[in-house]
Amino acid sequence: MKIAIVLFARFTALDAVGPYETLGRLPDAELTFVAERTGPVRSDTGRLALTADKALSELTDPDVVVVPGGPGQSAQMENEVLLDWLRTADTTSTWTTSVCTGSLLLAAAGLLDGRRATSHWLARDTLKQFGAEPTGERVVVDGKYVTAAGVSSGIDMGLTLVGTIAGDDHAQAVQLLTEYDPQPPYDAGSPEKAPAHLVEKFRAESRFILE
Repeated sequence: MKIAIVLFARFTALDAVGPYETLGRLPDAELTFVAERTGPVRSDTGRLALTADKALSELTDPDVVVVPGGPGQSAQMENEVLLDWLRTADTTSTWTTSVCTGSLLLAAAGLLDGRRATSHWLARDTLKQFGAEPTGERVVVDGKYVTAAGVSSGIDMGLTLVGTIAGDDHAQAVQLLTEYDPQPPYDAGSPEKAPAHLVEKFRAESRFILE
């Protein structure tokens, strides 16, 4: 099973690494980081790089597509090389997925028209501009399209897909072996739960919302 995780400048690291840790444990998984060009691609902090082992043009028929988000996503919204690759890969993929604002790239490619989808809470409503139906769910499955909300939800998305592909036992084994047992010190992981002043601060300063 060929799994392609897309990289672009200023992606959010956990958006890519969460699915890497879960989907990479599927039986017969051949997981490859891909980008426009091979070589290191730096995350949004600039302090971490992942290596794209193949260019987009070298892997056009993945079984699973994973598109991360991050502040660099805005610069990719009109990148026809990437958008065309997404359209091409989608014609043969079994699953086309995203994490965080990666769903905006799927939407910009025309793949989420009329479909339910999610994204980071600061960007979720932007999906409407591309004909998608935004929801506040953490992981949304609509046909072969699986979208996850912000950053950490990519782990949930990966486990959801592992369970669908390889069965509940395998997914639970992956969860156990990665010891994914969230017990956060604060209950502030969504705008519905976080202190109102923080929610308003980030809404005002949002780097995700497209103008």
